[in-house]
Amino acid sequence: MQHPNVSLTGSLSVGKMASSNSARYRLARSGEKSRRHPSAEGLPVSEAQEFRHAPVMEREVVEAFANVPAGHIVDATLGGAGHSVALLEARSDISVIGIDRDETALEAARARLAPFAGRVTTRRAAFGDLGEVLTEMLSGLGATHISGALFDLGVSSPQFDVAERGFSYRVEAPLDMRMDRSQALTASDIVNTYDRDEIARILRENADERFARRIADAIILARPINTTSQLAATVTAAIPAATRRRGGHPAKRTFQALRIEVNAELTQIPAALDAAIDATCVGGRVAVISYHSGEDRIVKEIFRTAESGGCACRPGLPCACGAVPRVRRVRIARRPSDVEIESNPRARSAQFRVVEKLAVR
Repeated sequence: MQHPNVSLTGSLSVGKMASSNSARYRLARSGEKSRRHPSAEGLPVSEAQEFRHAPVMEREVVEAFANVPAGHIVDATLGGAGHSVALLEARSDISVIGIDRDETALEAARARLAPFAGRVTTRRAAFGDLGEVLTEMLSGLGATHISGALFDLGVSSPQFDVAERGFSYRVEAPLDMRMDRSQALTASDIVNTYDRDEIARILRENADERFARRIADAIILARPINTTSQLAATVTAAIPAATRRRGGHPAKRTFQALRIEVNAELTQIPAALDAAIDATCVGGRVAVISYHSGEDRIVKEIFRTAESGGCACRPGLPCACGAVPRVRRVRIARRPSDVEIESNPRARSAQFRVVEKLAVR
């Protein structure tokens, strides 16, 4: 099979992997990784500067793509482009297709990626639309496959830290939580219009909340709830006092569950991963960083199915259904190092999974 080796400026010279101790690699570590911070409705340009923080598990990401064929790597959650910068610095024979649904994130990414002009192309889209986006973009680039894809799921530190986004229970803000402000649904809509059963379901399915029913009851009684602080106080009062004294902020899971629902984060993953695996050339890799159990369960299941080829035979017996494995699991550190967690506590919950595309027999 011929692997794609197309860049926006023509053919690329084949480069070697930069050492993780080299000056070249350390320069790449100054990038930022975040997602979906829209400016389409008049947010100030300076807000793009908020997309600067250390990419999670950057060293492991660079290692994962060290030996994939030359060609295009998709950063399906581009954000501020920290991971993409590291990959472009590490290998001169790859280019990046960057996708993000947040216009302000894309603005920040384009500025950060300016030194790599000709090796980067970007598109505003949700990663759940990856299959459609890749069909169009690869055709425009004269390529048929990608060399790999990276997904850094969830919400970014800058989105938490910009108060008016409404993602954080620690600051006063309207209940928004949209990663793409062009969409209609907000957290306020869910909190103030969904019925008790639906709110409880969201809390259980998206955040494993033990007190989902109690919190849903409290929300219904407290309506209207218009701000993050009102919601945080309502949730806190609904949780038993003994539980409130341990395990972090009582509203943490509720905010997580609402954010996931507003942005349809979990429902996008299966189609996106399948599309990435389908588009990846033999020897290419698909890598995912997830941050909570719901995300990781979906990723693990999609990868397990691809690894078995969808075999439905009884475990422990030879396959009799003719299933053909699509990928193999790649052994790379699944958790951030203690050093990284110490310097970036928000990396603590990250889990990293990688698969490599196999030839179809």
